Amino acid sequence: MTAGTPEVVLRVDDVHKRFGDLEVLRGVSLELRANEVVCLIGSSGSGKSTLLRCCNLLETIDGGSIELFGHDLAHERIDEDLVRRHTGMVFQSFNLFPHLSVLDNVTLAPRRVLGTSKATAEAEAMVLLDRIGLAQKAAEYPDRLSGGQQQRVAIVRSLAMSPRLLLLDEITSALDPELVSEVLGLVAELADQGMTMLLATHEMGFAREVADAVCFLEDGRIVESGTPTKIFEDPDEEATRRFLQRIIDAGRL
Repeated sequence: MTAGTPEVVLRVDDVHKRFGDLEVLRGVSLELRANEVVCLIGSSGSGKSTLLRCCNLLETIDGGSIELFGHDLAHERIDEDLVRRHTGMVFQSFNLFPHLSVLDNVTLAPRRVLGTSKATAEAEAMVLLDRIGLAQKAAEYPDRLSGGQQQRVAIVRSLAMSPRLLLLDEITSALDPELVSEVLGLVAELADQGMTMLLATHEMGFAREVADAVCFLEDGRIVESGTPTKIFEDPDEEATRRFLQRIIDAGRL
């Protein structure tokens, strides 16, 4: 790494993934450096979510390699817990524990995994909840929150572990349209603060504004990647142009 060049946090090289006879990832390669935001776009079923799950060891790969913080995720002695300690993942469906309060949801992992004391974990959680305007909801249970509030809590739960990388999987797809902006606003704030993120999204306007790079996936391959300006205004590939035209026709760009 040359002086002034951010470290490579994630390197995906020629990754293949199959579910039975279905090949979901077909030779995917990408690189993510510290403080970068890379957005994965493409139709449902193009492989975006599977790629994210492979990067967090929720799925194993069938070919190629994934290096996270310089460690080969396929190595037989890889410490899965250590990988996940430094990598936060937020899903479409919030995945908050319904029987725990907001505060307990946020403090559970720091206390159990990092050994943080209850008092310290709760103090740090309250700072995070205050930051997203939900400190007053700390004692509430998830079913008392709106979808947008639940998703913001899910993001804060990941942030409570002080991750070096955030993986975000279509985090607004389960939300009503009026709640999308409050979640995207939090992600944009994190991007401004230098959080390294790889996210799959259908929010093209958001990707255009926030991403350092955009990768368009189709049929398990990255068809084209580049800056948001290049991908959204002057794509090279016909497949990319077709996809974007469908997005425009649907009024989503």
